[in-house]
Amino acid sequence: MEINMKKKVVVGMSGGVDSSVAAYLLKEQGYDVIGVTMQVWQEDKEYEQNEGGCCSLSAVEDARRVAYKLEIPFYVWNFRDTFRENVIDYFIDEYLEGRTPNPCIVCNKLIKFDLLLQKAMAIGAEYIATGHYAEITNEAGRFYLKKSADDKKDQTYALYNLTQFQLQHTLMPCGAYSKTRIREIAKELGLEVHNKKDSQEICFVSDNDHGGYIKDKVPQKVKEGNFVDKYGNVLGRHKGIVYYTIGQRKGLGIALGVPVFVTDINPYTNEIVLGSEEDIFKTSLIAKNLNFIPFDNLDSEISVTAKVRYSAKPAEAKLIPISEDKVKVIFEQKQRAITKGQSVVFYNGNYVVGGGIVDSILRIN
Repeated sequence: MEINMKKKVVVGMSGGVDSSVAAYLLKEQGYDVIGVTMQVWQEDKEYEQNEGGCCSLSAVEDARRVAYKLEIPFYVWNFRDTFRENVIDYFIDEYLEGRTPNPCIVCNKLIKFDLLLQKAMAIGAEYIATGHYAEITNEAGRFYLKKSADDKKDQTYALYNLTQFQLQHTLMPCGAYSKTRIREIAKELGLEVHNKKDSQEICFVSDNDHGGYIKDKVPQKVKEGNFVDKYGNVLGRHKGIVYYTIGQRKGLGIALGVPVFVTDINPYTNEIVLGSEEDIFKTSLIAKNLNFIPFDNLDSEISVTAKVRYSAKPAEAKLIPISEDKVKVIFEQKQRAITKGQSVVFYNGNYVVGGGIVDSILRIN
């Protein structure tokens, strides 16, 4: 009698095409696949309206139908409270402090690759898997994170926080494919999600109005204030700092006769500083909350390429360690709209070196 040595993997199924095909690919590779959707939505009425989003109720049904088609077990695990405390509350607090957070990165760090992995291993799974476009390799006993085969869809920017343990117990089968091929596979399988649109950037803000979302949650903390120039001269009134981010030009609600951009946000005075486009280009920053992948700590200055937002192109930069959890990043060329609260991610070719949260932008250029 043949002994079944198949390894168990929990696939985080969002109801989208990527995680659906990831589940199929792993089953084809011989894994014992279990589909799980993480329940993170806070109010059923709110998330019924978020049609197609990765946190929506409709996404659960999409995932359930895919699991049925693939003939794999499917469960919904309740992460609602943890998601609210670690992602939503963080998101609100950061905007109130004049920063611009990336909730997807926090969710990846604390929910998908921490809590989900813990619960998966508790039921005997050796791995979790997602539909992310990235590749994980094991080289001489150390695990590395590499860019996806599809550079346009590469998602390593949002994955830099992965630890060695998490990398060891994570599978990302979509990373070896192009998005086009993933959709083709889904269509060949007869999966209805093959042409489903990608989910929006912030899953719990259904209308993309993050300022309105925060205003609705904590109305007493969102107050009008002044637009000022860099000298402190009052230019007009803003509707609350949570509505704005560094580099923003549209939606300011102010006409000065020349294009102006948000260059700084001061939560202590409740002021939004406006200036020219030239004012939002900087070369240096301090990053904190660091994570490195090829090594545990940065002991000396190194050269990397780095990007200050998901859509940016990696640019030449130097990393200079300041302390165990802070590093100075100096770019060779000025970068547009470096923003406190966002992540800066470091690369060496196709390999992710690590990353951190932008803590401050240095004024000397």
